[in-house]
Amino acid sequence: MGEVQRVAEEAESVADGHLLRRWARRAVDSLQKRRGEINSLNVFPIPDSDTGTNLLFTMRAALDSAETIEDDVRSAGRVANALARGAVSGARGNSGVILSQVIRGIAESVQGEHIDGRSFANSLTTATGLASRAVSDLVEGTIVTVLRASGEAAQECVDTKTPSGEDLASVVAAAADAAAIALNKTPEQLDVLASAGVVDAGGFGLVLILDAFVEVVTGKSQVREDLGTPDPRSSAVVDVSAFDHDWAHKSPIECGDHSEQDFEVMYLVDDSDDDRMTALRTRLSVLGDSTVIVSDGFGGWSVHVHCCDAGAAVEAGLEAGKVHGIRISSFLVDERDQLVARAERRFPGAGARGVLAVVAGESAAALFESEGATVLRCDDAPVTRAQLLGRIRQMERSEVLVLPNGALTAQELVAVSAAARDPLHQVLLLSTSSMVQGLAALAVHDAQRNVADDGFTMSEAAAATRWGSLRIAVERSLTYVGTCDPGDAIGLMGHEVVLIGPDVAESSARLVDLALGSGGELVTLLMGADAPDDLAGQLEAHVIAHHPGVDVLVYQGDQPGDLFQLGVE
Repeated sequence: MGEVQRVAEEAESVADGHLLRRWARRAVDSLQKRRGEINSLNVFPIPDSDTGTNLLFTMRAALDSAETIEDDVRSAGRVANALARGAVSGARGNSGVILSQVIRGIAESVQGEHIDGRSFANSLTTATGLASRAVSDLVEGTIVTVLRASGEAAQECVDTKTPSGEDLASVVAAAADAAAIALNKTPEQLDVLASAGVVDAGGFGLVLILDAFVEVVTGKSQVREDLGTPDPRSSAVVDVSAFDHDWAHKSPIECGDHSEQDFEVMYLVDDSDDDRMTALRTRLSVLGDSTVIVSDGFGGWSVHVHCCDAGAAVEAGLEAGKVHGIRISSFLVDERDQLVARAERRFPGAGARGVLAVVAGESAAALFESEGATVLRCDDAPVTRAQLLGRIRQMERSEVLVLPNGALTAQELVAVSAAARDPLHQVLLLSTSSMVQGLAALAVHDAQRNVADDGFTMSEAAAATRWGSLRIAVERSLTYVGTCDPGDAIGLMGHEVVLIGPDVAESSARLVDLALGSGGELVTLLMGADAPDDLAGQLEAHVIAHHPGVDVLVYQGDQPGDLFQLGVE
């Protein structure tokens, strides 16, 4: 027997029910391995990152149904019917329902013991028709577009009437190649894909499923290095920064209260007929969008819809026949779970907590960093809201506690807090009005506590710290305690001027006495860059002499402006 004849006979011997089951197993394996990749592409019709999961569940349901056949497994028609029943009853999501129609197309086109190139081409053509009729609002650039391209290529291969036209391997390979090309062009057809810089997730999965068919027929693995890469000739390959990147939070269909569709509803219907299912489709299209209704070819239907009123969608089905297998999922819950998972993948420090402190002064920065804080310097210019928000996001921590230390106004902090709040960041801006209050808060920081408890404890420590500062007047000014002249020492408690004096040492001692007037156990001094060299020693000696039992901690801060900051606890 010649080698060519032997290969041909072996190919024919496996083009039966056994081959279809091997294909289903291989497709399940491929979808399992690349589920995460497919999920990451999922932006249409709902960016809920579950297309890969839905395709996998649907294909696995088809395989489980086919695996129950114990006799007459060689019959391609019988195995195809089992695959179709399992796929329709177990279909998940839009993409899963469309995949069930691909498998149903095979079941309707393969009636005998074997499957050949012509019957496979017919199955894709049939599947395209079934899927197109099942979708209420057909959109180009989706899995249906990719399916249609594969069917047209398969049919063209058959119609060539060359020896390869009837060969299953040639037809399947032509279909898979055409699907891959069509997939890479989907961003050209659907703006939301171009805006996100991705190809259609469902179409990507379909290419993997067709490639799995090629592999079981030919025994050769399919390697497509450019799969999922937009066609370079496409007008969609442009600078995506020009697009609206808020696509993940928008939907063209809104509920009565102007919210997005809240639920995905799926169920199976038996004991019905075409007329009642047509009426059901009309009613569901009024209730929501993404309505897909498909038949398994054996008297059962699978129903899918996105809507705001899940109960009404189920009630509509009850009027059409016997409803079972009801599955309802909330897009809000799914989005939360996906964003949490995305945060865990994105951040190497996901779950870890960070503290960000706004600090002036080289030594002060080193002091905060030695306590584990990330520092944003504000020596030369005021910190802007954009700078603070950017540093929060650069920290790559899912929990961030911010010590503003008086560098921004309350209004600015509110704006930063609003902008920083998103599902990837839990950000708490603590009320620290000075660096000494920030040090007091940082001293009680405990990353092992719940973030809210940690933030509360740190805020409580900051609030319990009375703080003041001494600086030199640079111009004549009127204050609550009188007029100051350039060169005068100005003492403040909080943001209020409480004393003015011509002598730095005397004014510093008076400020300490005022700060300790209502008691205290610890005085923290953070010395500025312009403080006289002996000022820290003089103040420490003053506290010891006039306030027995009060401890003094002195740190060099090198901050500009203030000769020193003091905190009393």
